[in-house]
Amino acid sequence: MLDLILWALTEYVTAPVNIVTALLNPGSWLDWSNTESLMRFIYYGASVELFFALFFLFSVITVVGMFKREFLWTCVRIQEGFANAVGRTAAWVGLLMVLQQVMIVFLQRIFRVSDISMGPLGISFTQDLSWWAEELKLYNAIIVTLCVTYTFVQGGHVRVDLVYSAVKFRTKKVMDMLGAMLFMLPVVTLTYMYAWFFMWRHLVVPNPSASGTLERMIMQARALRWNVETIGFSPNGFNAYFLFKVLIVAYCVMVFLQAWSMFWRSYLEWREGEASEGKYLDRDYLGDEAEEIEHAIHSGST
Repeated sequence: MLDLILWALTEYVTAPVNIVTALLNPGSWLDWSNTESLMRFIYYGASVELFFALFFLFSVITVVGMFKREFLWTCVRIQEGFANAVGRTAAWVGLLMVLQQVMIVFLQRIFRVSDISMGPLGISFTQDLSWWAEELKLYNAIIVTLCVTYTFVQGGHVRVDLVYSAVKFRTKKVMDMLGAMLFMLPVVTLTYMYAWFFMWRHLVVPNPSASGTLERMIMQARALRWNVETIGFSPNGFNAYFLFKVLIVAYCVMVFLQAWSMFWRSYLEWREGEASEGKYLDRDYLGDEAEEIEHAIHSGST
């Protein structure tokens, strides 16, 4: 146990040095024309060093926010604004999904068309009708992964609890803080660690290993080359399934940041009292009082 604590403290203390080193030498991990830089990016993208660097940033922002609450409110508003912007934009994919499905049904059932061609900006793009039909799954994945934190901010996730609704306001905020730290962050961190290497195994060869050391991965960089997955489940079906892996990583990053924001908002509302509940919260409204009440009941906000 003592060795574990000393190791964690050492990593935490060296985190600011690692951050400064990375910022002063961006070419060593952002120059993807160099295979060694790309391999460093893959390695550090899910490394212990990155975890402690993020933990250091989180702790610094939290400590500063304890003395400068407006600064912490600004961080909350930026993150929630980002979640809302991404979610509101990605939600339009639902309309595109419906329109494309209707187009596919009409062209297939009525006009017996076998493929669809599109030519935006004079660039022709032709795919079999089954390709467009399978692509609908990508739209669904975009909505699920990119709208999750937007739905969280809007209070749209269904809550089922036996204790939370019966306790006092400050107790609720303590539960929210503990939930963000003990459930959201650990689960999304583990998911991200698997998703990161799962994504890169479908983008490059040789396949990066989650257990590989930096030195070994740098040695493998000599043989590294792009090999983007383009295999579909059917001969003429959708063949860009690597995008699903990218969306999983994006989902993990957004939920990770939302956990930070949830902790900070809960702390600020706990500190300032009930009057601050929902402060600076940018929520959409349905325009119908009955629907608003039903939404509040199902989301657990009443």
